[in-house]
Amino acid sequence: MIEKFLNKITQGDCLELLKQIPDNSVDMTFADPPFNLKKGYNSYKDSLKLQEYLDWCEAWISEMVRITKPTGSIFLHNIPKWLTYYASFLNKRADFKHWISWDAPTAPMGKSLQPGHYGILFYAKNAKQLKYHEIRHPHKRARKTKILAKDYGGKKSMLHPFGPLVSDVWTDIHRIKHNKFRDEHPCQLPIHLLERIILMSTDENDIVLDPFNGTGTTAIAAKRLGRQYIGFDLDEEYVRITQQKLEREEPISKLGNTWVSFYLDEVVTLRNNDWDSLKEFYYIPNNVEEIDNAPIVLKRKVHIQTPLKSITYSSTCEHEYQATLFDPKIEYGLNGTNGNKHKDLA
Repeated sequence: MIEKFLNKITQGDCLELLKQIPDNSVDMTFADPPFNLKKGYNSYKDSLKLQEYLDWCEAWISEMVRITKPTGSIFLHNIPKWLTYYASFLNKRADFKHWISWDAPTAPMGKSLQPGHYGILFYAKNAKQLKYHEIRHPHKRARKTKILAKDYGGKKSMLHPFGPLVSDVWTDIHRIKHNKFRDEHPCQLPIHLLERIILMSTDENDIVLDPFNGTGTTAIAAKRLGRQYIGFDLDEEYVRITQQKLEREEPISKLGNTWVSFYLDEVVTLRNNDWDSLKEFYYIPNNVEEIDNAPIVLKRKVHIQTPLKSITYSSTCEHEYQATLFDPKIEYGLNGTNGNKHKDLA
């Protein structure tokens, strides 16, 4: 039954479509549902009465848990207000893992603290059987000097060359700000946000399902990372936009044979267990403490196109290896046999 939905975006009501998915058949489910804040969706009235909205949410959340494999993960993205309700629904059906705080400031809402984050609930279908991979992100640095933002004191020798393990507070991924990358959709998420979630919870060829596909962020991230995807959306235009984008995507988000997440031509998320196979792609100082003053650098540039908004999206994705460095001014001893310094190639 699931085969007819694989690697397709299906137009229709998510509840009716979810009921057609077999039990325990999907590796990861992710939902970014309407916020019930009167946002301008094409085919959905985003202003239900409170209990009507909550009853509807509990119905599709229940279906998401049902179709997720015992080894699988469930992720729900929304504002904290609704996540408190979602958690009460999930606590009856799955095992809590994390409330991920995604640093994404929003407009003032009056007589409240300034909203500073969205939440992503992370639940396991069964915590004892959960498939999970530790992930890392690059060290946070001062914008101009590139010095590490965090003072590690006498522990610099223990630094990981790439960066720390990812915590449950994500400050390094930002909302889509430029209009040329935004589709006509009120709640479009960045692709590398979904790539991070997919990398930590799935393997190659696993199935990722999003019942509120929108303009395709989850499906694009899954395809780039060599996963299978299933997407549902009520709106015909959003389905068309996603299909248009997917036609131009390939499973290319990797270094060598290892899946990673890129943003602005740099790796922004990788699996901890993959570092031994990935470090050969970087210039790394012999003395790890030198990382305090300069980031490690990819030996060859990798370019993956960020999808433009659907109206102007015409260029194909590219995966180029060029003999150029991101910052040719960086010099330090290489992780190799001779220890020679890398010279400015410009």
